[in-house]
Amino acid sequence: WFAWTTLAALISYPLVAVCLKVVYQVWWMPRRIDNHFRRQGISGPAYRLFLGNLKEVASLNLKASSQSMAFSHNILPRVLSFYHHWKKIYGSVFLIWFGRTPRLTISDPALIREIFIVKSDLFEKNESPPLVRKIEGDGLLSLEGEKWAHHRRIIQPTFHAENLKLMIPTMAMSIEGAVAKWSEKFDGAGKVEVEVCQWFESLVEEVITRATFGNSCYEEGRAIFDLQSQQMLNATGAYLTVFIPGFRFLPTRKNRLAWRLEREIRESLLRLIERRRRMNASCQTALSGECPSDLLDVMMRSSGGGGGGGVGDEWRMTADEVVEECKTLFFAGKHTTANLLTWTTVLLGMHPQWQEQAREEVLRVCGSRDTPTKDDLAKLKTV
Repeated sequence: WFAWTTLAALISYPLVAVCLKVVYQVWWMPRRIDNHFRRQGISGPAYRLFLGNLKEVASLNLKASSQSMAFSHNILPRVLSFYHHWKKIYGSVFLIWFGRTPRLTISDPALIREIFIVKSDLFEKNESPPLVRKIEGDGLLSLEGEKWAHHRRIIQPTFHAENLKLMIPTMAMSIEGAVAKWSEKFDGAGKVEVEVCQWFESLVEEVITRATFGNSCYEEGRAIFDLQSQQMLNATGAYLTVFIPGFRFLPTRKNRLAWRLEREIRESLLRLIERRRRMNASCQTALSGECPSDLLDVMMRSSGGGGGGGVGDEWRMTADEVVEECKTLFFAGKHTTANLLTWTTVLLGMHPQWQEQAREEVLRVCGSRDTPTKDDLAKLKTV
């Protein structure tokens, strides 16, 4: 009897401890945090066990995205429908729950400035959903502290104005090719309808690929970013569905696809890095101090994998870190830039007088056939 009692006690103790820990994390701590803010006059939608407010967020996002949007700069009801909805109820500062994670939502400009500038070291970056985090990469977007500063020191030189100007011919080549495809559709009679959003996405993807991998590795880079586009499409549902803890580890169809794409992206990038390393090692001018040809070259020089030496440990990046930064650049650059260009086109359609001013300026500065150069950019005031 004593042995069985002892055995039962030994088995039940860990179970009780686990249960108490779960209760503490999913019920007691959220209640404490919620009461802490309510005492300061800050409220928000009620916390629900495990999910927080994710179910309501998904429902509001789905409802907003299913409706057409008017031509207006008031985009908040569409892109952050949950924030727009709850701000009307709880005011400009309120608390919402992403699972067990509380987020204080703020819209006061003075307070935002203080958070970003005066007390930025006290605040952490938001953590993306796990599936989205795989796509955005463990790069500058998500890194913090000393590691973020280290990567920024390495990558920043390629975004200096003079280096960016060197990329203008490469960008122009992509744009000229895209415009030529448009011209083929136009037969000189009547109007042609073009889906500019898709066109801009393809254009931006091509420019980012060339800026990241250069012309010599363009095809391999394009294939890798095509895989990442598939991964992004697969992950879109993460923003529109309820997040269930641990669900990403189950071998569902979507999860298996995400795992396969992640593996292929990583392996392809590592092969490309190794190929570039061999190319640079055989090139007599590699690491001779000239301006980097592309972002991959910048990161490989820092990693000591560019075919030369003389790189201190404090400036090194591992091959895995280079992979993550390539993923981050594509994730951060594609849709943001494509959406900006698309909305600019919509606004030019709404305000044709600005179309005329911009067109007149380009023709005056650049001529009717010439591609803008780096010296022309400063003269294009209206554009």
